[in-house]
Amino acid sequence: MLGQYLKGNTKFMGEVSSWEDSIKIAAEPLLAKNFIKEKYIKSMIDNVHEYGAYIVLVPGIAMPHAKDEESVNKTGMSFLKLEKAVEYPEEKEVKIIFVLAAKDNSEHLELIADLSSILADEEVLTKFKNVESEKELIELIKTVEE
Repeated sequence: MLGQYLKGNTKFMGEVSSWEDSIKIAAEPLLAKNFIKEKYIKSMIDNVHEYGAYIVLVPGIAMPHAKDEESVNKTGMSFLKLEKAVEYPEEKEVKIIFVLAAKDNSEHLELIADLSSILADEEVLTKFKNVESEKELIELIKTVEE
């Protein structure tokens, strides 16, 4: 299920200048496809400014999201992998960013739960950190979800 959301919504880059940029860049595919409005990106960044780096679920992986349904046109997810980690608040180093955008609270919780269960597996986590293409990422998710 997660794989279908990520198809065509992934980016791989060397580095970004700030954690705010990492969220903006990671969200670009969703913005370009009109899944989200510009305001949703601002809401995600504002959340981190207000609540800290709670979106860093496991070391190296952040999952920015916001409860701002009116700025979400369609439920979706995007992915950004950086070669060089970017520092989030509380000195948390991040190389992988999954942006979640959900139309409603139940879809929001479902996406977080699905992703969290995948990331709870140490072996899978290591593989995630080593993916080098969208195809590889989607294949990895498929093997885990089966």
